[in-house]
Amino acid sequence: MLRPLLCAPVPCWPVCRALCLAGALLLAGCAGSAPPAPWPGRLLGLLPADALLLGEQHDAAEHQRLQRQAVQWLAARGQLAAVVIEMAEHGHGTRGLPRQASQAQARAALQWNDAAWPWSSYGPVVMAAVAAGVPVLGGNLPRSRLRAAMDDAAWDRHLPAPALQRQYDALRQGHCGLLPEAQLVPMARMQIARDASLARTVQQALHPGQSVLLLAGNGHVLRRLGVPTHWPASLVSKVVVMQTLQTQSARTAIDDEADMVITTPALPPRDACAVLRRSRSGMAAPPALSSASPAATIAPRP
Repeated sequence: MLRPLLCAPVPCWPVCRALCLAGALLLAGCAGSAPPAPWPGRLLGLLPADALLLGEQHDAAEHQRLQRQAVQWLAARGQLAAVVIEMAEHGHGTRGLPRQASQAQARAALQWNDAAWPWSSYGPVVMAAVAAGVPVLGGNLPRSRLRAAMDDAAWDRHLPAPALQRQYDALRQGHCGLLPEAQLVPMARMQIARDASLARTVQQALHPGQSVLLLAGNGHVLRRLGVPTHWPASLVSKVVVMQTLQTQSARTAIDDEADMVITTPALPPRDACAVLRRSRSGMAAPPALSSASPAATIAPRP
């Protein structure tokens, strides 16, 4: 019966030195392939950090489960200053709520928009922070300011040209090629302005010796494209991107933008572009304003 190879030292007798050398190389490879620490303990390797950016694929329930575990782990260690979320607008938060606050109280404090962000998906994450006494802060640009952001040409100069082109390409892809070219620039401005709002909220919540955890779509957390482009180099941040197996083809680009990439099982197949075409049949153009991500109607969302 074959026994599993154990990664442990073995004595080398002179008569079998060559065999032992081969065995040592094999054992070295075994030691090098040790599995990573379980989540969320893997975050320990990213600390200390002023901000931890945890990107998600919005339609992947496993990502919200991992977020909740990260909140609980950081809070238990006394290292969590606040949780900033894309899913609520800047100016709303749970600060001041007691640990035993109800879900209804938390939703009211955040002015939660269930049509854009299902509470069933994000409620457990929010309530984990509330129960730990950690404030949850909305970071998204308020809907009342979206139109002004789309008209503000100053946002066109925030990113270097190659990064701005990546924003345009992501918008095209995220809308299945159905977004009129005339809307690309305004939509990119809105995305950049939303990143700025998230960054500002994180900065306002910074606390020495602790980390602010930002929960947002993957497109918002990328180091050279999203939120980190809006704060000073002195702010120490770490980026974690979570993706499903379907999106693993983008791994090389993501690796260059993140400190850690977490891959979760594939989601059931769905032709999101077909769904979008049906939902927009007969419309002259896609709606210009959204309280969610510019690609919020598409799955997987960035």
